[in-house]
Amino acid sequence: MSPPGNLVIMHEVVELRVNGDRRRVGVPSHYTLLETLRYGLGLTGSKQGCDKGDCGACTVLRDGEAVLSCIMPVHEATGHEITTVEGLADASGPHPLQDAFDLTGGAQCGFCTPGILCSAHGLLTRDPDPAREDVARALSGNLCRCTGYTKIFEAVDIAAEAIRTGETPDEIVSRRRDPEGAA
Repeated sequence: MSPPGNLVIMHEVVELRVNGDRRRVGVPSHYTLLETLRYGLGLTGSKQGCDKGDCGACTVLRDGEAVLSCIMPVHEATGHEITTVEGLADASGPHPLQDAFDLTGGAQCGFCTPGILCSAHGLLTRDPDPAREDVARALSGNLCRCTGYTKIFEAVDIAAEAIRTGETPDEIVSRRRDPEGAA
């Protein structure tokens, strides 16, 4: 049976490299990268917020650079490495950014957090010691209505230090809270 009004929705199989794995999925031809990730591959970490590139909740990394997946046609992701929030952690545990957000309360309701984590990860990959202004600029496309950004900036700062020094975010937070007790 045909869809009403002779509407024909074209489907195709796309091949993506997502979080280090090669994935093939059949999706409607008009799908965005976000729709493909969420509805085709079941990777629901990237959030569907505004659907017009304003809020940043859908941010993922394409070849290490933050992109808005809600306005990117899925075809623009083929041939590139896509990293979602699900791909930040590894077998050894959460990424230092994820730990730092947990320790500082940088994630409140959590809706914006996956996009912010991906934007921050892209920044720290390029610049392991960013100034506060660089963090603010890198996260300027990510809207958060809960935290006021102070805790988010603190979390990125702690994660950057952890990545540079090899300390855990917990060790850094403990040392910062009790500088006299640090050996």
